[in-house]
Amino acid sequence: MTIGILLVALLVILIGAETFTNALEHLGERLKISEGVTGSIFAAVGTALPETMVPVVAILSTVSTQQVREEVGVGAILGAPLMLSTLTMFLMALFAIHKRGWSDELRPERTGLRRDLSWFLLAYGFSTVAIFIPHTSMWARAVIALSLVLIYFIYLMLTVRASAKLVADGHGTAASEPLFLVRLFGRIGVPENMFTILLQLAIGLTLIIFGAHGFVQGVEQLSVWLGLSALVLSMLIVPVATELPEKVNSILWIRKRKDTLAFGNITGAMVFQGSLLPALGILLTPWAPRQEILAGVILTLVASSYLLLMARRGHLRPVHLFFNGLCYLSYIVIVLI
Repeated sequence: MTIGILLVALLVILIGAETFTNALEHLGERLKISEGVTGSIFAAVGTALPETMVPVVAILSTVSTQQVREEVGVGAILGAPLMLSTLTMFLMALFAIHKRGWSDELRPERTGLRRDLSWFLLAYGFSTVAIFIPHTSMWARAVIALSLVLIYFIYLMLTVRASAKLVADGHGTAASEPLFLVRLFGRIGVPENMFTILLQLAIGLTLIIFGAHGFVQGVEQLSVWLGLSALVLSMLIVPVATELPEKVNSILWIRKRKDTLAFGNITGAMVFQGSLLPALGILLTPWAPRQEILAGVILTLVASSYLLLMARRGHLRPVHLFFNGLCYLSYIVIVLI
């Protein structure tokens, strides 16, 4: 029964992600904004909602014990950047190789990629420091949490400001397929306009949130069934499942040579989930330096720093992202063996 609930929830999330992505491309094209803004802000934040809902629901709900709720919350918060910076990059590289070959160079808009990774490392560095601050020092934790919120809003302003120049340089968002609602109901006179685009966005987001809610209901039962702690389960399984929209969207875009959207969808989510969500965890959970947490944080920083280094070198090929996959494999070995 638990597995059935999780599979249905994942299917709903997948359908919602497809619906959301399609509407998002049309919105970006209509508003004449860059692929970087569409990927790093709209898609990243929108499709990060499933992973966002898990720690929020876990920490603020009254279901189960406080320890389980806190472990699920912390694991989901820290597990998302870990998976995005390692496994997701590796999977995207695999699909790029399958479609474009080993030697094809990945060409995301470099300025936006470096900006995303730099701001993520800054925010995640603050989150890491907070792990070593006692829970009783609430004033220090509050300062760090506020700093993380400010970091994300400064990042938003810089990303939006860069949009106009990127559109002029040829990085404007272009929809690759007709709007789903128009494709389905165009024969009965449904037009493609701003209302229809926003309606499809709302439908996609509703499906994503509904699927995430169903997934949360099965997390505790799955933890008991597998014999794993809620923290390890949250670090490994919850992010992989609820971040499925990120992988799907980026894989679709990387196969269509929309590298800026593909990378921005991942790195933008990393900034979002490496700043705003840790602020919640720092204030409302113990946020303590356990082995599983430290291993995940260190490997996340290593994988992200490596990706930033490769982006600054100017040459980025799919094979370079295999290192990120090794980082994820290393974490599995550390926590399970």
